[in-house]
Amino acid sequence: MKTGILALFATAFLAGTTAQAATLDVVKQRGELRCGVSQGVLGFSAPDDKGEWSGFDIDFCRAVAAATLGSPDKVKYVPLSTKERFTALQSGEVDLLSRQTTWTLSRDTDLGMSFVGVNYYDGQAFMVRGDIGVKSVKELSGASVCTETGTTTEQNMADYFSANKIEYQVIAFEKADQTIQAFNSGRCDVYSTDASALYSQRLTLNDPDRFVVLPEVISKEPLGPAVRQGDDQWFKVVRWTLFAMIEAEELGITRENAASLLESGTAAQKRFLGIDNEAGKALGLDPKWAYQTVAAVGNYGEIFERHLGKGSALRIDRGLNKLWNNGGLIYAPPVR
Repeated sequence: MKTGILALFATAFLAGTTAQAATLDVVKQRGELRCGVSQGVLGFSAPDDKGEWSGFDIDFCRAVAAATLGSPDKVKYVPLSTKERFTALQSGEVDLLSRQTTWTLSRDTDLGMSFVGVNYYDGQAFMVRGDIGVKSVKELSGASVCTETGTTTEQNMADYFSANKIEYQVIAFEKADQTIQAFNSGRCDVYSTDASALYSQRLTLNDPDRFVVLPEVISKEPLGPAVRQGDDQWFKVVRWTLFAMIEAEELGITRENAASLLESGTAAQKRFLGIDNEAGKALGLDPKWAYQTVAAVGNYGEIFERHLGKGSALRIDRGLNKLWNNGGLIYAPPVR
């Protein structure tokens, strides 16, 4: 009897493992990547009035589609709330979560998901109306703070305010748009979330110039894409797509010059682009998968500047998100 039960468990385990390990095959057979994104954060992932999605996180979805399917357009975007996002990934509703999600120990161990890397170094900050005269978080004693449930924000505030003996009241909402509306209408004194999101959401408020993001950053929020645990091949495909975008910037390969460098590039550039390089086969991809990625969406720096940088509506300084050889933390192992 025990042997039979063990055999059933073994069969179920192997079946589950096989199913999980087939994500790349499923994506290829389906001809579409299902990518979990936000419900609308300008600069990261937001639809326009025609329903067309764009943003920093959207371009990562497009990059993975280009690497795996040969086209950045073969993506179905699944908008998810902070509460829904992990369940959607666990259940297989989405193949990839590219949605401003902080990499933490508990999320990496308890939720059946694996972070492939960090694509944006962020931190929690606070936004207030400029006319209240507050210049520092430490002047917020007695304030009411709007935030979202299901995020790291509430615990970060509890730790920081307790350490600094600041009294406050949390008003939490399930969705980002509810939180913003409450802050915009004056229901709370402060809005707190990741600094990048504050700069984005500020642009949606009535008269954005009336609002100020305070200088303090109270936490580490390394944001990155995530996949389900148990599928090493898919994990590596998504991770190395991120690394390829970073490496391309370091090598000087852009969306505009990628095609010409197939012929005229240096040995390192040609190797990266798939010339005389079999690395893609080990991932189950076309030898020119990195070329397909960069030619479709550009390198990491291009994507950052297009959606978040000084030339965008958000005008965020790259800061920690500069390449490692330019004083930042963005670093990729050699793509070879």
